Amino acid sequence: MVCAMAMAAQADDLEVKKFQYAGPFEVKEPAQIDTMDVHSRPYLPGGLLDTPVNLDLTAQGKTVSSGVAPSSDLPYALHLLQFEVTTKTYKTFGIEVKGLNDYKVFINGKQMYGSNTTQAPGTYNVVIKYLSEKDRTDSLKVRIKKADDNISVSSSGQRLMALTDILHAKQYAGAKISADGRYIIAYTYQVQDGGQRQDSWRVMETKTGKVLTESKDPLEWIPYSNRYYAVRKGKDGRDIIATDPTTNATTTLAKGVPQGSITISPTGEYILLTNDVDGPREDGDVFEVLVPDDRQPNWRTRTQLSLFNCKTGVSYPITFGYRSMSLQDISQDGKYALISTSQRRLEKRPTRLASLYMLNLETLEVQPVVEDEGFLSGASFSPDGKKLVIKAGAEAFNGLGKNLPDGLTPNIYDYQLYIVDIATKAAKPMTKNFNPSIEWFEWNPQDNQIYFTALDKDKQSFFSLNPQTGKIRQYAMPEDMVSGTSLAAQTPLMAWFGESASNSDRLYTMTLKNGKSVLVEDLSRDNLHNITLGECKEWNFVSSKGDTINGRFYLPPHFDATKKYPLIVNYYGGCLPTSRHFESRYPHHVYAAQGYVVYVINPSGAAGFGQEFAARHVNTAGKGVAEDIIEGTKKFAAEHSYVDSKKIGCIGASYGGFMTQYLQTQTDIFAAAISHAGISDHTSYWGEGFWGYSYSEVSMANSYPWTRKDLYVDQSPLFNADKIHTPLLFLHGTQDTNVPVGESIQMYTALKLLGRPTALVLVNGEDHQIHDYRKRQKWQNTIFAWFEKYLKDNKDWWNDLYPEKNL
Repeated sequence: MVCAMAMAAQADDLEVKKFQYAGPFEVKEPAQIDTMDVHSRPYLPGGLLDTPVNLDLTAQGKTVSSGVAPSSDLPYALHLLQFEVTTKTYKTFGIEVKGLNDYKVFINGKQMYGSNTTQAPGTYNVVIKYLSEKDRTDSLKVRIKKADDNISVSSSGQRLMALTDILHAKQYAGAKISADGRYIIAYTYQVQDGGQRQDSWRVMETKTGKVLTESKDPLEWIPYSNRYYAVRKGKDGRDIIATDPTTNATTTLAKGVPQGSITISPTGEYILLTNDVDGPREDGDVFEVLVPDDRQPNWRTRTQLSLFNCKTGVSYPITFGYRSMSLQDISQDGKYALISTSQRRLEKRPTRLASLYMLNLETLEVQPVVEDEGFLSGASFSPDGKKLVIKAGAEAFNGLGKNLPDGLTPNIYDYQLYIVDIATKAAKPMTKNFNPSIEWFEWNPQDNQIYFTALDKDKQSFFSLNPQTGKIRQYAMPEDMVSGTSLAAQTPLMAWFGESASNSDRLYTMTLKNGKSVLVEDLSRDNLHNITLGECKEWNFVSSKGDTINGRFYLPPHFDATKKYPLIVNYYGGCLPTSRHFESRYPHHVYAAQGYVVYVINPSGAAGFGQEFAARHVNTAGKGVAEDIIEGTKKFAAEHSYVDSKKIGCIGASYGGFMTQYLQTQTDIFAAAISHAGISDHTSYWGEGFWGYSYSEVSMANSYPWTRKDLYVDQSPLFNADKIHTPLLFLHGTQDTNVPVGESIQMYTALKLLGRPTALVLVNGEDHQIHDYRKRQKWQNTIFAWFEKYLKDNKDWWNDLYPEKNL
């Protein structure tokens, strides 16, 4: 039960009226062999306060009131009093305790020293640990000093979401189901306080969720089998040890397996190994770059395939050449490998052409199936080995999957499915008129259906495709995002995990025939224990162009529609929609917990809304995208009276970082803006980013700096810097190879020379995303502090992170 117990003690004080209580915990005086200790100090009973007690024991469900502190008939006893302090802003406040003789105060498990503490927005667990003596009665009065409307107290046990809840959440990295569907291998990971990652592979019973075994080393199912295997270091290399989860009996599948990534054949008779082959080395100090991609580390490394015979222990190469050979699939009968390779063609789009070959693993004869085709992304065999299912862009196979008016170029990242007949090499588009964009796919041998996940607006949904009729079926899933799937080979059952906009990962099974999902494990229950979230609601609008623009918004916890809230607008960072992932780089519920309304918009150009919508990303350099964001933001603020239209911020990364910059050249509706790893000059990014020219095949198809000045120059924020007046923060990793750090530096320099409000914060040693635990925390706090400075008119957090310097 939530206890309302905060009231004003005086103008700037809150008196704590209710506490959760735990105790008494008996402590005894030590035997006093000597009258003094080693430091010549006499014994004092107050030292018993240092006796360790688990501070989490406050959740006993007993509530006490202020006035008289709980005591005990024991000679000496320890007691715990717990309550929560919630602050909506970066705030310094005091905790005053009166009436207790011997006590200590802990905030989130750490002892508080001094009378004041400064905390970021969030909920803080306060525990008062005190010592009682028999026949002594202590009074109890606790006040929060320097309080204002942004601070509240409670003893409900509930709290607001914090960044650490995202950083420390246990999440699934994979889930694989056994051939008969009786068992699941669940692969989870969790980052501990300080940044250490713990990985775990667990074998679970599908029906009960019971964990049969747990391992820190990877576990995988043997194909078409109910046995799992682990790789162990052996006498002559690596040994593969198989285990039957029913009996726990182990056998050795293979001994002395050479190095290389392992793919066990469907028959279990052999293993295909993928190995790296080093290319020619250059002088490390002065060297020639052969092609633009040669700037990338290890670009000259190639991959080749070899076969290891499990019975004989003989290993031999099965591919050779100067190009990389990649394994796509092995036929169900084990006779053929589907391999791919590619070659460069820089003079014409697409600049890379791929080929698919069938390799007879007995004779090593090669049969080409698809040659020199652009826009390919993945392929696998049909169960009978006579066809291929291929994931590719709409322009593949001479535009066979294209469904666009003349003059429009498809978005390469808006993926389609094709079926290719191996004998005739004829390709058939299967999703040409299907709006969602294909992600994962698999041709199921159990029922001969193709199952796939696809970006479906801001969700990732699950579908099946009948390869004979072309009929597509969408399954009703209990989660917004179907993140990982695994089909059982011998029964119509699937294991899958996913999350939604307002919950973390959950693991399910689903019966393919009726589409019924059954919960196996709920990580979200533990990740979100005692956390109060605000509502997430869908909000779409019809633009002035007649388009329905998808979006959603997050409300702060304990939302009050009569109040005014600042608004943060977030948008996609490339060609993909800003999806409903719960734990993300920009965790929307954490922003909402700090008192913001968060509006997420998926404007023109995002995949998952149909080919025509996605094609608007191409050769527009952000123009239509910005118009959608500006119109959507204005309409959202107008239709929601609780939004403070004078306090609107915006944030995006990569392409979204460019969009942040570009928006400020087009509108003055934002009071603060943040660009992470954003593009400021399309020409410099095109030439300097590792993938600049190749990404421009997507966004600037068949357009180049020397042919389209209107796109590369006129649409670049750098050449419109004088139009920007919004306070603009640039964040960038110094080792960003995707969008080089100079993109932020040159724009920051321009705004400084123009005398505009701006800041540049660099994250040393980080790439396009911030992965280091400590650096990510400060990076995220930098974002929070910038918004608080300009959207809440509180400079304290920013000034504490980046104090003013007389330089």
